[in-house]
Amino acid sequence: MLQDERVPFVQALQRSRRAAYPPGEFVDQESFVLASEVLTLARAAGVAPGVAVLDLCCGVGGPGRLIAQELRCDYLGVDYSASAIEIARERAVNLPCRFEVARVPPVPSGPFDVVLLLETMLAFPDKVRLLREVSDVLVAGGRFALTLEEGQPLTPQERDAMPDADTVWLTPLAEMAQLLADVGLRVCWQQDLSRSHLTTADSLLHAYAAEADQIAAGVGRRPLDELLSAHRLWRDWLGSGRVRKFALVAEKL
Repeated sequence: MLQDERVPFVQALQRSRRAAYPPGEFVDQESFVLASEVLTLARAAGVAPGVAVLDLCCGVGGPGRLIAQELRCDYLGVDYSASAIEIARERAVNLPCRFEVARVPPVPSGPFDVVLLLETMLAFPDKVRLLREVSDVLVAGGRFALTLEEGQPLTPQERDAMPDADTVWLTPLAEMAQLLADVGLRVCWQQDLSRSHLTTADSLLHAYAAEADQIAAGVGRRPLDELLSAHRLWRDWLGSGRVRKFALVAEKL
């Protein structure tokens, strides 16, 4: 998907996404994470009034707006998509949050008390540079809160099957813990989200299939087919244990 093609996707998928999540769990997120899981992770990272939060790859800012509204932190969300940031700003009226267009990396200069990365770690093939820059912008004792798609790297056959496979770089949990430790970040909290995200992936797949004609009218048949193919793979991988999902908090030593 090109960076400035976000608007038609947001519009075409909105009804299906809203129908797929349990009541109260959809906040314009573009992923499998639930609103309650976002708040649990944010609270585990110490997000609270007056805490400076940097949200990397925030998309249209649904989880960020939720955190800003519920926890009243000093929030900055960044994303490379100008259209996504435009949507985020439009929907953040009267909320204590800011949104900026920025490519990551580099990570915006800090200092920050908390850096947040939701559902996007898999998109970075060079995780070492990203983690080093995250650590650099955190204050001493600051926290890095993230979700992780955990597993061995995709095989050539799996890469052939996955649309946009160049954005899918899985990492084993032990390897991620070591990468974090190498830049001075110690994992202090984690939660297994695999079962929940399997349910969400399956629910989204059925919701998209049910609205297939309407979605195709908004974004095209090929993007719809790729969307369905990707969700089938995530459902199968989460169901078989090929991929697990974790929420992690790592503290800067």
